[in-house]
Amino acid sequence: MGVEVVVEGLTKKFGSQVIWNDVTLTLPAGEISVMLGPSGTGKSVFLKTLIGLLKPNSGHVFIEGVDIANCKEKDLYEIRKLFGVLFQDGAMFGSMDLYDNVAFPLREHTDLPEEMLRDLVLMRLNAVGLRNAAQLKPNEISGGMARRVALARAVALDPRLIMYDEPFAGLDPISMGVTANLIRNLNDALGSTSILVSHDVNETFSIVDYVYFLSAGKIVAAGTPDEMRRSDHPYVKQFVNAQPDGPVPFHYPGKSLADDLGLGGKR
Repeated sequence: MGVEVVVEGLTKKFGSQVIWNDVTLTLPAGEISVMLGPSGTGKSVFLKTLIGLLKPNSGHVFIEGVDIANCKEKDLYEIRKLFGVLFQDGAMFGSMDLYDNVAFPLREHTDLPEEMLRDLVLMRLNAVGLRNAAQLKPNEISGGMARRVALARAVALDPRLIMYDEPFAGLDPISMGVTANLIRNLNDALGSTSILVSHDVNETFSIVDYVYFLSAGKIVAAGTPDEMRRSDHPYVKQFVNAQPDGPVPFHYPGKSLADDLGLGGKR
């Protein structure tokens, strides 16, 4: 069964730069939520804070009664056993074949005999359609296949909370669709809680239960995918409908596209 994640008043700064300020939200147990927003708004930083890789300047993240933002290292190590994480680049070990990449968290956190471990690894690879590729190395497979292997590894321990950092980045349309279906199906099969950070509207809206829209350092809107599609909030409306003009800046103020490209004044 998935876990509820409660975020209260979370603020993160790098020096004097505020990444996001006073973020409060709840990720319901057993559902898939997405933190959506433009590039550079701190979505991945938010995810790394939920994992405990980064410490916030203030605020709390409660998972199973443990405040991830302020707990001791040994408590963080224990609570992380509930997590499965899919990083944007896959973060696979290049010297290991796909089998050993998926087996890694099982060997790290369990004392399972090798025969049982083998069954679990092959079951996870089979779930993502790669059982017959177990002996290949990461440099021998495509980006879409690598993302599926990373997903198999993320769910190796039957996690109660799965976190995805830009799971569709760099994938072709078919691989995006396959990955989206896997995320939804695996979440439903495991009964987990899942959180994605993404700027891809179509794929995320096809599988998530709830959307949080992050912009200008705060949550500016929240709701179901259908509610976000109907939203009149200017940030959300521009982003969801891929409108070039609006409150979400693409160019620096007062600069043209020619200036951005270093072509100002040239004909």
